[in-house]
Amino acid sequence: MSSLSIGMVTSAAGIPRAVWERLCPPNHPFLNLDFLSILEHHGAAGRHLGWVPRHLVATQADDEIVGLLPLYVRFNSHGDFIHDWSWASAYQQIGRAYYPKLLTGLPHTPAAGPRLLVKPGPHADEIRNALIDAALKVTSEFSASSWHVAFPDDADYAALREAGLLVSHNVQFHWQAGDCVDFTDYLATFTAEKRRKVRAERRRVAESGLAIEVRHGHEIDAAEWPRLHALYASTFEKFNNYAVFTPECFADLGVALGRRMVVFIARDGGKPVAVSLCFRSDEVLYGRYWGCHGNYHSLHFELCFYQGIEYCLREHLRRFEPGAGGEHKVARGFTPTVVRSVHWIADPAMRRLIGRHLDQQGSAVEAYRQEAAEHLPFRNAT
Repeated sequence: MSSLSIGMVTSAAGIPRAVWERLCPPNHPFLNLDFLSILEHHGAAGRHLGWVPRHLVATQADDEIVGLLPLYVRFNSHGDFIHDWSWASAYQQIGRAYYPKLLTGLPHTPAAGPRLLVKPGPHADEIRNALIDAALKVTSEFSASSWHVAFPDDADYAALREAGLLVSHNVQFHWQAGDCVDFTDYLATFTAEKRRKVRAERRRVAESGLAIEVRHGHEIDAAEWPRLHALYASTFEKFNNYAVFTPECFADLGVALGRRMVVFIARDGGKPVAVSLCFRSDEVLYGRYWGCHGNYHSLHFELCFYQGIEYCLREHLRRFEPGAGGEHKVARGFTPTVVRSVHWIADPAMRRLIGRHLDQQGSAVEAYRQEAAEHLPFRNAT
């Protein structure tokens, strides 16, 4: 496919919907035109927060787009989950600029999946490699310190490693459905002590008088989003952080994604007092945001974990990824799972230095995963 050419588009909306639908996984909640274009339009993935879209498209001679690489020029590291703050500090200490950097990933979303979106067929590897080469050239053209690919799937990971990118590791906590058919069936896999603890937590919520409902994005009126958004924003305010999504952004996502947005709401006397915002594909539920006004015993576990597990079992989803971090998830049956990102460091000396650091990190992450797995609640956990 010698006639392949690579171009650059400055917004997700600048690429036809048919291209996104052809190249992206079907029904994925994040890797689609709607999610990315809405975040860009409302500024959550906009310039004032340090996200500048520069998406790459691979086009063959007949003008068919056969490859797509979501790409952002980044001027900070908020919301990309690759944990490179210490790298930026190292650059600063030697008088070098770490930003801008380039990122291929999902804004504010630490979910793994395809990143080099290519047309299936005999030329898939060629298209994938052309997109990688183009990203490396853009890194140089933009005088960026680096290019990062957050949480690629196995096929992309192999191609990126072959191209010489470094790999970093981290741990997330994922729930797997296994052979369970309902929550009682799931709890039966726990040790007796852990089972009693979960039942006690759920009983406290059930006896609190709170009403819990499950709504999909299109089932929530635009007028209700400001109240739900205030709950979401309260978590960020508590930790002196910035809530990047607006009520209007959530409302637009709800309409566009429909059943791919799942919202668990706790109400006290009809008033929403807590919310857990999730997204879903055909196989996976992704937990993203939690917020609460008031002090309700065990409500966080109920809304963020147990309701999500019940939803997965009811909807026949195979996995639940409730977001980054949180060792407390282990006791509720979320297995520590190693996830990977890959990195191109333009400066050879810094690439060697960071590479040595990542080699050591990989061993430490695996040791942590094994240690955390020892605390799983299952009867046959090892």
